[in-house]
Amino acid sequence: MEHLACFSGGMLALHSANADNSTVAAHYLDLAEKIAHTCHESYIRTAVGIGPEAFRFTKDVEAKAVSMNEKYYILRPEVVETWFYLWRITKQDKYREWAWDVVLALEKYAKVRPYKSLDCVISLRFIYTSFVEAGYSGIRDVYSVPVEHDDVQQSFLFAELFKYLYLIFADDNVLPLDRWVFNTEAHPFPVRS
Repeated sequence: MEHLACFSGGMLALHSANADNSTVAAHYLDLAEKIAHTCHESYIRTAVGIGPEAFRFTKDVEAKAVSMNEKYYILRPEVVETWFYLWRITKQDKYREWAWDVVLALEKYAKVRPYKSLDCVISLRFIYTSFVEAGYSGIRDVYSVPVEHDDVQQSFLFAELFKYLYLIFADDNVLPLDRWVFNTEAHPFPVRS
């Protein structure tokens, strides 16, 4: 299963919230919660608490990446997106707890630590070092600590991931789901009645 596919839990949760038939709503909510749980499992089975680009289910592994080209994380939002929708619809605290675990993991492993840089004063007589923070970076192997960054801060980190993390902890009156819809890039649009 690819990390990108984890968005589908949120899509199914939204369908459950808008279904006219309670049996259909319960069915889709159950599917959404199972997908969210599966994607969460891919996160908690790594060394850094953030899931890989893809994970598999075989006789030997469950919810884990098996090849190097699956073990990376590029700051994708889809898992947190699903948890956001499920939090808003179910109010189950676990979705906020899981999201907070992601916040902590991002700060610990994806945030680029200060490094020394040489700065020159205009007169060039003084050279001093300062510490520079450089944002967030993808992780080449989520099963390995210390991490190796890919030195890329994707635009969807701010456009989507941080937005969904904020909204999970914000009041429900901030972009309520009955008045706003999000496109695939997490841009909110008002619902027309």
